[in-house]
Amino acid sequence: MSTTAIRSPQEYEGAYEAYYAEAAEEVRAVRVGEKETSEQAAIVARHADLFTRDQLEALRAAEADASDADGRERLYRLHKACEGGIVDAELAARKDELENALLAARLTFDGEELPLRAAEARLAVIPEYAKRDELGELVRTLDSSFNEPRRDLLAARDGLEGGLSGERDAVARTEAEKQISLRELERVLRQASEDVSAEYERLRERWFERLLGPERAQLPTNAHVRWLRRLSPLEATYRKERSVEVCVETVRQLGFELEAIPNIRLDLEDRPQKNPRACVIAADPPEVVHLVTRAQGGLSDYQAFLHEAGHALHYASCDPRLPWTFRALSRDHALTEIYSFIVEAVSRRPAWHALHFGLSEAEAEEGAEATRFLEALLFRRYAAKLRFELGFWDAFPAEAGGSPRDYEPLLTAATGIRYDERGYISDLDAGFYSADYLRAWIRSAQLGAYLQHEVGADWWRSERTGEILRGLFAEGTRPTSEDVARRLGFDPLDTGPLVAELNAA
Repeated sequence: MSTTAIRSPQEYEGAYEAYYAEAAEEVRAVRVGEKETSEQAAIVARHADLFTRDQLEALRAAEADASDADGRERLYRLHKACEGGIVDAELAARKDELENALLAARLTFDGEELPLRAAEARLAVIPEYAKRDELGELVRTLDSSFNEPRRDLLAARDGLEGGLSGERDAVARTEAEKQISLRELERVLRQASEDVSAEYERLRERWFERLLGPERAQLPTNAHVRWLRRLSPLEATYRKERSVEVCVETVRQLGFELEAIPNIRLDLEDRPQKNPRACVIAADPPEVVHLVTRAQGGLSDYQAFLHEAGHALHYASCDPRLPWTFRALSRDHALTEIYSFIVEAVSRRPAWHALHFGLSEAEAEEGAEATRFLEALLFRRYAAKLRFELGFWDAFPAEAGGSPRDYEPLLTAATGIRYDERGYISDLDAGFYSADYLRAWIRSAQLGAYLQHEVGADWWRSERTGEILRGLFAEGTRPTSEDVARRLGFDPLDTGPLVAELNAA
């Protein structure tokens, strides 16, 4: 086919599906440490005829002519995919260069040379407080040495996206795509964060003492976050070697035989270059869904596995009769994060700790409280992060991302952990992903309240819950997070269930 040929929407969807699967597999191979270099630029080049301005205009014209809501939505997502592909085609070589530089980056700690990602992972398992601070400073210094190319890429992407969409303001552009007000969301979440502040401060004092010990600084650095999230002093209870067994059984009690679902492909291996952050890569939902984790010991292994299992079950359980667009493409990530959050939420039930780890009632309550502390910490961090990002992007036309602005004071005040301002660029996720996580926090708590009402207190080990979730999963990516709220009988911005959950009210 000529590189100037224009595909019909149906032809485009099929061709884009093939590109999407190939690009996703490349992301997976690099992320899990099977490849030392990223070759996304070559993949984009092979599919260059998908990403032309003429093709984009044809998709927009078809969207304008669509006669039904589903048709318009499907074509909207395809035209946004085409826009994204045009941007990626422009930036793929530079992105590969940055990714490969990060993969090649090394630091020396205690006389040992470590890849940057391996050093980040090691922060979770070093028992000595001072040593974590030492390695954390090395990691922050090396990671921040890439801030300039990150900033350049950010500016280039913003310029391309603004030009293609016709909307130069990044906040307005994101609001149109997500169909929400980011500022209204931030206002509501700021109040919710304040509503849980007293309980968070109580939990923080108790668990900082327990997890970091008396030698800790008044404001520990964020070098200790991975150690905190791992709940390392509880490692003897939440052993690394049991995480798969327990999580598979947890999911089975919800009515899903995870290891018997052939289209969910588990990658649980520990490789030096494997990204320590667990993820799901849905290369071809529902047929090919990769669930990737890197266990390091501690309760965080269980939570990460359950979180990603929620994603995997969602993508692997979508109706294969749906158009591919409604199986793989969404306006944002807020929908699928609901399902990762609700499965992970099982780990905050005291009875789950008692059931799987043979704990007494008091011990089980303690384990559940530890997970609630972490949930409150992360929620408050992300609420502060959204506030920072709104200011960052408001100032972007003038500052081009050159200033950390209020990143450090906002995140430090929210968490009681000292965040280094140099991390402001690497902490930015594309497309206001922070807002998607925060909407999922609200929605998951709403879904939990719904399940409590419909199924009962033991919803977390009931196949009836699995039936309800299957009904939601089958819809693929077609609904929005706000659609789910309304189906459950909630206002999308009702944070009452979330505040009650974090306060254990």
